[in-house]
Amino acid sequence: QVQLVESGGGLVQAGGSLRLSCAASGGSFNAMAWFRQAPGKEREFVATVNRLTTTRYADSVKGRFTISRDYIKNTVYLQMNSLQPEDTAVYYCATVQFKSSTRTRTPIRTDEYDYWGRGTQVTVSS
Repeated sequence: QVQLVESGGGLVQAGGSLRLSCAASGGSFNAMAWFRQAPGKEREFVATVNRLTTTRYADSVKGRFTISRDYIKNTVYLQMNSLQPEDTAVYYCATVQFKSSTRTRTPIRTDEYDYWGRGTQVTVSS
């Protein structure tokens, strides 16, 4: 059974930093990603990293957020710097089940991901 467990969320002042972690178990995965959902808004793509360590970012976080992956620990991280109030949201980890034919993809749609964590709250105060 696949499980994704996020951690690292919290309250931070504008300009501050946080590091999110997502530990995956119970399977092998291609892309591992972060999405976020603010109150009253749809879930949106933040960043993803595939098995070849190719990354992709939403324009709104480029230059501020960095996604990375530890293959031994089966964990994906999101380092968030220069946080702004508009970054406030619940952040979700998501993964794609491993298939050799799709290991190079860096998907950005929610329906392209097979498994989801429960989310961790990030709140940025002004």
